[in-house]
Amino acid sequence: MTQPELPPTDDTSTQLPLYSPARVRELLAAHGLRPTKSLGQNFLIDGNILRSIAEAGGAAPGVPVLEIGPGLGVLTREVASRGARVTTLEKDERLRPVLAETLAGLDVQIVWGDALEFDYSSLEPGTRVIANLPYYITGLLLSRFMQATGVVSATVLVQKEVAQRLVAKPGQDNYGFLSALAALYGTVKHVRDVPKGAFFPAPDVTSSVVRLDFDRTRPQPEPEFVSFVDNALRYRRKTLRNNLKMMGHGGEAIDTVLADLGLRPDVRAEDVPLEQMRAAARSLGVIR
Repeated sequence: MTQPELPPTDDTSTQLPLYSPARVRELLAAHGLRPTKSLGQNFLIDGNILRSIAEAGGAAPGVPVLEIGPGLGVLTREVASRGARVTTLEKDERLRPVLAETLAGLDVQIVWGDALEFDYSSLEPGTRVIANLPYYITGLLLSRFMQATGVVSATVLVQKEVAQRLVAKPGQDNYGFLSALAALYGTVKHVRDVPKGAFFPAPDVTSSVVRLDFDRTRPQPEPEFVSFVDNALRYRRKTLRNNLKMMGHGGEAIDTVLADLGLRPDVRAEDVPLEQMRAAARSLGVIR
C-alpha cells in the first residue's frame, strides 16, 4: 500500500497551531502513525474551516457536544476551547497517547469504540453533534443522529455529493431517500464547501459542511412510513406506480390513490412532496 506523503518538516512546528501541516507531521512521526484510509482518517489542516464548523455548530460554554472520530483532536480542541462539554467517539486505539497530549486540560470525555455501536439514546437533551464524519459510514451515522431524541442538531463535514442530497427538495436532481429522511426530522442548511487541500492526506473528493436541525416537537416518523418512502425512492428510473407495485400494492388501488391526489400515472417518486407521499401511504393502509 502506498503511504501518503507527509508535509515538509518545519523546525518551528511545535510552536504552530495543532492544525498546521508541520504540527500534524510532528505528531504522526512522534507516535509512529500514518493516517488509515479504511477508517476515513483525513485530518483537517485549515484553521478557518475549523473555526467555521465550530461556530456553525453552536459550540459555546456549557453546551453538550458529541464528536465522531477526533483523529488528532484538531476539531475537538477547537470546540472544547469554546467552553463546550465534548464527548468524542474514537475507534482507533493507536490514538490514545496522541489525544492524551493534544486534549490535555480540556473538558473532553473520550469514548473508545465503534461509533456504530454507541448508544445514542443515552445522550443528554440539547446535545449538538459537531464532527468530521468518516465518509464510509456517513449515512448510517446521520440516521442515528436523527433518531436520537437528545440530539438537536448535527453540523457535519461530509462528501459534497452527500451534502447536495441532504439539501435537495422534491423535483430536484439530487433528491432521494436521504433528502426525504432529513426533511422528516427537520431542516438542512449548507454552510460551506471545503476543498481537498484542507485535509491531510487530501481525500479524493470535495467536501461540504452542512447543519441539520432536528425538530423534536414533531412526532417521530413511523418506521412503516420511513420504509415506504425508502422503497418508493429506491428506483429512480421507475415511476411511483411501478415502485408501489413492487411493494405489493395492487394496480387498481394505486391508480385510485394517484388520481385522488391529483398525481399523473407516470409521476416519479422523487417529484412527489412528502405530504402527498404520506397521504398515499395512508390511503394504501401502510399507516393510519
